[in-house]
Amino acid sequence: MQTDVKPTLYPSRIDLPAETRTQVVSLLNQTLADTLDLYTQVKQAHWNVKGLNFYQLHELFDTIAGEVAEYVDMVAERVTALGGLARGTARIAAQDSNLPEYPLDILDGKAHVIALAERLALYGKAVRDAIEETGSLGDADTADLYTEISRTIDKRLWFLDAHLQG
Repeated sequence: MQTDVKPTLYPSRIDLPAETRTQVVSLLNQTLADTLDLYTQVKQAHWNVKGLNFYQLHELFDTIAGEVAEYVDMVAERVTALGGLARGTARIAAQDSNLPEYPLDILDGKAHVIALAERLALYGKAVRDAIEETGSLGDADTADLYTEISRTIDKRLWFLDAHLQG
């Protein structure tokens, strides 16, 4: 199966140079792969968590998944607004994601919290790096999109970390 599609930039009246849009689209497509992967990993935890804190964690994981799903759409739509092609299939996400594979052998709530916290921390760092990169490219709108994502991811990481403290 061929997934390496030559980047195509469709016409856009957005006043960013084509080279800038091409670079930002590439970065956004990487984020799209990571975000889709993160979504499925959070759902994996949501479906399989067990233990005394089951209900609380089940609900927290579902909330996080819902927020991440919104970011999938926001990122993909920004790709297309810039004239790019959103690369958003599950197969592409699995191939291109920078996140580690989610462990399938855990059930305990604490183990899920640790696994998700590790992934949200990696994702959050990539998002903060993207804020800097898109800002330096002169795309304040995409940098703002990344800033919105970063705030939520940091908040959810705080919630997960709080479960591991004390």
